[in-house]
Amino acid sequence: MRNSSKNGWSLFLLLLAGIVLGGFIGWLTKDATYLAWLNYGQQFGVSEPFKLNLGILKVTFGFTIKITMSSIIGVILAILVYKKL
Repeated sequence: MRNSSKNGWSLFLLLLAGIVLGGFIGWLTKDATYLAWLNYGQQFGVSEPFKLNLGILKVTFGFTIKITMSSIIGVILAILVYKKL
């Protein structure tokens, strides 16, 4: 029998929360001397946004992801919380 609280959506939401909270904690600690390593990471994405001009409608598409040490820790903690559910 499958536990109803463990499904894909709860894992997705926990991972998203871990990424966001980890990134926020990394941003908060970027100026702290001994915690600056939490904000260390790499940024990926489209450097120049794609612009579509249809005359009446102008749309700009852009995508960047910054993976930091604190966001990785947040993902690991989210997975541990998911396993405890």
